[in-house]
Amino acid sequence: MNNRNIVLEAARLSKSFPSKAGTGMLEVLNKVDLQVQDSEITAVIGSSGSGKSTLLHILGGLDHPDSGEVYWNEIPIFKWKQDKLAEERNRQVGFVFQFHHLLPEFTALENVYMPGLIAGLPVKEAEHRAASLLDRLGMSERTEHRPSQLSGGEQQRVAIARALMNNPSIILADEPTGNLDEKNTDIILNQLIELRETEQVAMVLITHEKDIATRCDTVYELKQGKLHLYQEAH
Repeated sequence: MNNRNIVLEAARLSKSFPSKAGTGMLEVLNKVDLQVQDSEITAVIGSSGSGKSTLLHILGGLDHPDSGEVYWNEIPIFKWKQDKLAEERNRQVGFVFQFHHLLPEFTALENVYMPGLIAGLPVKEAEHRAASLLDRLGMSERTEHRPSQLSGGEQQRVAIARALMNNPSIILADEPTGNLDEKNTDIILNQLIELRETEQVAMVLITHEKDIATRCDTVYELKQGKLHLYQEAH
């Protein structure tokens, strides 16, 4: 993997929040460094409240660190103004969350192509790309269904297709199988592993399930504000 490009890098990220007890600040990230190469899946495990989601939000530019920087394809993202950051995030990063955040009034197809329209794609081109992604995720028969008509596993496949819509260089997934049964968890994981090669997309996967994490290339554990290498890429 040494000849691959680094598509996402975190440099000395620190983040603290006021403690619930009101006794000062709670440090969740302490000078965290991370590098993710293209077509690599990196998992971050850790106990509840360890800061995994905070790290993911900062990597995706949804939150700002107290100090440190995040680089997408070697460009420091927190130097951008907010509108530029939002534009680049829509273009370069795809998000998959535990709760699918699909728009209930739109069909599966419309939910998937929405980011393409926001990015300026012509409607026909966006529809074609969305239909192709849904087909590859085994959802070609469900494109006109609304989220309420889909199972949890199907909704998550729509969310994955949406995340891939703009050909991002990285997918950030926060507990993407957290609400799924074992069978659907296996389906989603297999599809993510396959997509990272066919779409040439890197992924950061947040999970508390170690057996899920160990199917990824590299695994880190977030503990007391620090990332510790748990499993190294082969």
